[in-house]
Amino acid sequence: MWALVTVLLVATGLAGVVLWQNSYDMEEQRVSIRHGGHTLNGVLATPKDGRTRHGLVVYIHGDGPVDATHDDGYRPMWEANAEAGYASLSWDKPGVAGAPGDWLAQSMDDRADEAAAAIAWARARPDIDGDRIGLWGASQAGWVLPKVAARTPVSFAIAVSPAVNWLRQGRYNLLAGLRADGASAARTDAEIARSDTVRRLLRRHATFEEYVRTMGGEADGMTAGRWRFISRNHTADATQDLRALRGVPVLLTLAGHDVHVDTADTERVYRAVLDDGGALTVRHHPDATHSLVKQTLEQSELRITLTALFAPRSLFADGFLDGQRQFLDELDRGGSATP
Repeated sequence: MWALVTVLLVATGLAGVVLWQNSYDMEEQRVSIRHGGHTLNGVLATPKDGRTRHGLVVYIHGDGPVDATHDDGYRPMWEANAEAGYASLSWDKPGVAGAPGDWLAQSMDDRADEAAAAIAWARARPDIDGDRIGLWGASQAGWVLPKVAARTPVSFAIAVSPAVNWLRQGRYNLLAGLRADGASAARTDAEIARSDTVRRLLRRHATFEEYVRTMGGEADGMTAGRWRFISRNHTADATQDLRALRGVPVLLTLAGHDVHVDTADTERVYRAVLDDGGALTVRHHPDATHSLVKQTLEQSELRITLTALFAPRSLFADGFLDGQRQFLDELDRGGSATP
């Protein structure tokens, strides 16, 4: 009996730690945003600082079926924003978590239109300061952020592992994965040839059925919806669109162990387009992966699960959350936002 009591006490204590660590110093409310004849199901997280109006960080997701909280992964970031006096707004991608629509049917312009509608909705709210609304976006959002800035004024942008060119990113990711696997020269050549075949299919707007036939009858995880999404967006390149962010304070956050995005290429392009105005801040995190999670954690399913349960703020690379909070603090103080 005493053993059972001990187990129950330990379990209760652990559950309490999990609840405490996954409670955040902010208020959350579900919101609905009308856009293009359908509804965006969102979450608005606001600081508990007693103020009646706050600046706002609008979240633009990366690739994949992402819900408003990114499976709770955004909440530590929202809390950091709240500490700087900023609210955070995010929404379920179309077709995710019961939301209407299909995110695979979207182009990057569609996603930008969606975000611009969300900003218009936010500006109409009395609790949001319309002059302090900016963007946060990761990975695929690199093609969306500047398009949003071209549609509506934004006060800042936080770009996390953003992509610049779709095809260059795909080739970089392919080669990085092969190197990580220790692939032979023969396998590398074969994979490059396969990738070149896919590119030729995309250039001539091939159907999914043609893709499957060309690949020898093997879809290899590709679906018809995904193929149409890639066909619609594979020419994406943010280089020219980035000009819409000239003069806007931009925090570019890059990971040291990114196998998805060529961070050197991204930094080169961002500096070439945005550096002249002095509004670009570049922050490197050598210990981070593409998602800005610590590499040592991402290598272990057990460690990342336990950390997510018992210390979710510690998932991220050292200085990542503090860097975003400091960037927002500097904006409100009229500083350079340089860490």
